[in-house]
Amino acid sequence: MENSDLFICIDHVGIAVPDLDEAIAYHAEKFGWRELHREVNEEQGVAEAMIGTGEQGAENAKIQLLAPLNEESTIAKFIDKKGPGLQQLAYRVADIDHVSEVLRSRGVRLLYPEPKRGTAGSRINFVHPKDAGGVLLEIVELAN
Repeated sequence: MENSDLFICIDHVGIAVPDLDEAIAYHAEKFGWRELHREVNEEQGVAEAMIGTGEQGAENAKIQLLAPLNEESTIAKFIDKKGPGLQQLAYRVADIDHVSEVLRSRGVRLLYPEPKRGTAGSRINFVHPKDAGGVLLEIVELAN
């Protein structure tokens, strides 16, 4: 795979919110976004929703709203420290194992030794913010 082939596109932008239902309603009322997918990820400690506008398919970028399930979750700690707001930027990849290998060979730290389960059965990992200019970058391989 060429360097230009590592990332396909921006998959989504994650926003930390204290209340998922309120955030979905707000984005629907004010911006016309609609709920495309919702789930609870116990391992990550979040309730999440993917929202979008217009004709949404896998090729379109989305907004991911993330609400904490408990006070110990990463999202709860983020909100406590920084308040609600932009929490992550996610890049879509075709082969997360290959991209992880390439990034590590370039000295980029990933948060997990192996990909974890993400939204809708996707496989995910995160680039350490210190290796991405202070931004938490998620890499996402969509489920087939």
